[in-house]
Amino acid sequence: MGIFSRMGDIINSNLNAMIDKAEDPEKIARLIIQEMEDTLVEVRTDAARNIAERKELSRKAEEYKARAGDWEAKAELALTKDREDLARGALSAKQQAQAMHDVVLKEIDILDEAVAKADADLSKLQTKLDEAKAKHKALMMRGQVARGQIKVRTQLKGTKVEDALARYERMERKVDELEAHVEAFDLGSGESLESQFAALEADEAVESELAALKAKVKTPKAANGSKKKAG
Repeated sequence: MGIFSRMGDIINSNLNAMIDKAEDPEKIARLIIQEMEDTLVEVRTDAARNIAERKELSRKAEEYKARAGDWEAKAELALTKDREDLARGALSAKQQAQAMHDVVLKEIDILDEAVAKADADLSKLQTKLDEAKAKHKALMMRGQVARGQIKVRTQLKGTKVEDALARYERMERKVDELEAHVEAFDLGSGESLESQFAALEADEAVESELAALKAKVKTPKAANGSKKKAG
């Protein structure tokens, strides 16, 4: 089973349960990232184990190769001593060592393939993880914006904004009243053209009446003076 199919099974089992419960999308995104990070650690651990095992198998392959060479040298030595039976036994042991060497090489090839596949899978998974983190960050930002919009709209539908506007209107009325009082103090402080002419006419009427009154007062005195001269 591949890394992504195994990871998909783990994620799907958790995601399906969360989706059924209508969980927060941000929580789902965090779960996916956590699963991917855990899988990344798991694959790296497996790759490290395979690399260590390959090194051990490489040492065994060298040992079997050296052993096969030793048995071949012993077979040659036995033939120089006319011990064909020993040479035959040495060659049999050499073949066994060579066979083990070949088996170990096949195991090394399998491990090399596993390490190469893990390297490719790790690269793909790291790319997907980076994308998931970027999308999660964008999702969080979108969530914050959406929550802010909901808060604003809730306030607009509530009474807070209306109360604030009402207070502002009352303040405007207070200012208008103060300005009206100021303007009232200035009323009548200046004389208009009509009022000035009316004042002149009133003064003229007073002067005329005053002159008439003076003439009236002088007339009796003049009459009394005439009577005294005649006597």
